[in-house]
Amino acid sequence: MEGDTLILESNVTEIQTCDEIEWTFGNIRIARIKRVSGIFTTSYEDDLRFIDSRLQLDNQTGSLTITNTRPEHSGVYKRTIMVRNEQSINSYNVTVYALLPIPVIFIDTLPSASSSERSSRIFLCSVVNVRDVTLSWYKGNSLLSSISVSDLSISLSLPLEVEYQENNTYSCVVKDPFRNQTTHLDITDFYLISDSFHCCGTVEAVTRLVITAVVGMAAVAAVVVLVYDIKSRTGEKRTNINIRK
Repeated sequence: MEGDTLILESNVTEIQTCDEIEWTFGNIRIARIKRVSGIFTTSYEDDLRFIDSRLQLDNQTGSLTITNTRPEHSGVYKRTIMVRNEQSINSYNVTVYALLPIPVIFIDTLPSASSSERSSRIFLCSVVNVRDVTLSWYKGNSLLSSISVSDLSISLSLPLEVEYQENNTYSCVVKDPFRNQTTHLDITDFYLISDSFHCCGTVEAVTRLVITAVVGMAAVAAVVVLVYDIKSRTGEKRTNINIRK
């Protein structure tokens, strides 16, 4: 599991004089220990894959310890024991599972605000950066649907359609061979958010319509007053001219 300490046993009780043990990862040497005249010589290679981890060899047995493991440490490790002109090779296939993310649930689609009948909602359960996991929807303890992935994936999602105002208990579960994470679906909270959204949207639209109508009426009234004022001033001007004559 990611973050754990991994110990690869050399299957050697004690390193003898002139024995040499070499560890490789992906055919690249990462550590070596040699005993000459009772003195141990240990060396580690600068491998960027282990930049945040620590490699440590046991002077007694030559076993390799890797701390703070990560998924990129998954692969084949080889231990080679060299005694004079003879070699003994063991392989170790290691899989480091990433920490499981908590599933996230959100509404995939919302009904139209003008729709008078809301029949159902579609919820999406999603996880990201997962490997060798199964994502499932449960209704109570009953499995409804599931989807699996074996390789690294940017995102894994699974839809669920729920009837409007349904009161059943649903949960989304993601699990790998060792652990699982669960998120429960509280339908009431989602519906309150959804209804609030549509309510506010409708009120806002009506408010804008009323304001537009009021502004329009005010504009018409202003035009009428302006025309009347112009006519009044024109009539007054003509009257003055007639009096002078």
